[in-house]
Amino acid sequence: MRTSNHLIGLLNFLTFLLSIPILGSGIWLSTRANNTDCLNFLQWPLIIIGVSIMVISLAGFAGACYRNTLLMRLYLIIMFLIIAVLIGFIIFAYVVTDKGSGRFVPNRSYLDYYIQDYSGWLEERVASDEYWGKIRSCVRDSRVCSKLRRIVGGVPESADMFYIRKLTPIQSGCCKPPTECDYIYENETIWKPGMGLIGTNADCTRWSNDQESLCYACDSCKAGVLASLKKSWRKVSVINIVVMIILIIVYIIAYAAYRNNRRMDNDEPFGGARMTKARPSRIHL
Repeated sequence: MRTSNHLIGLLNFLTFLLSIPILGSGIWLSTRANNTDCLNFLQWPLIIIGVSIMVISLAGFAGACYRNTLLMRLYLIIMFLIIAVLIGFIIFAYVVTDKGSGRFVPNRSYLDYYIQDYSGWLEERVASDEYWGKIRSCVRDSRVCSKLRRIVGGVPESADMFYIRKLTPIQSGCCKPPTECDYIYENETIWKPGMGLIGTNADCTRWSNDQESLCYACDSCKAGVLASLKKSWRKVSVINIVVMIILIIVYIIAYAAYRNNRRMDNDEPFGGARMTKARPSRIHL
């Protein structure tokens, strides 16, 4: 009995430790939302799941230490629900970030981003007027474009140097005009119309050298935010999958240990039958 309780206590301590990376992922997404991604409603499910696992693990740990059957039963039920919610959250995260990626541009190391490459619930939410105004303000206030500037030898970097840079999706989508618009590079956030016709992309006319405007009203900026979200969420999903697998294994072992406790509480021999006849037959063969 004591060994079984120690096992359950150890497993609950492990699940408590596993709640830390989930909670940390939610906090990391929250930090990303404030700095770059600027979409802060998606990290809350992770934070809630992480806190729930932490609290229920403490309850399970107390139940094992004090042999409280009610707490252990509550732990198993709620942990099962948390695992189910975590599985649903992982599936949801992959579904809403399934479509869309950057397009390769000739003679450029960075990618260009187009809103039409994305679709579904997340794209509709980001592109909506209700949310995009807040997201655009967040991207602008994060100064992600001003941080793009580099000084080489006392002067801004050349166009050739800029073209071989690896830009983040938000930097590419929000801080410069789309490559097809044929703007001429002056520095990282100053571009002049070329001699040829401007492309048919509506973002070509939305670009502004005003440092408070740039391409924040462009569809390419929305696509850059979506691409950044997809990248962040895929990293978090890998952590969640690993944690989910470990939680399932821990849950199965904890349930087996709980069953063993119940069996000992009922003075049942291991592998013995649970039922005996109340009035055995008098005739013995």
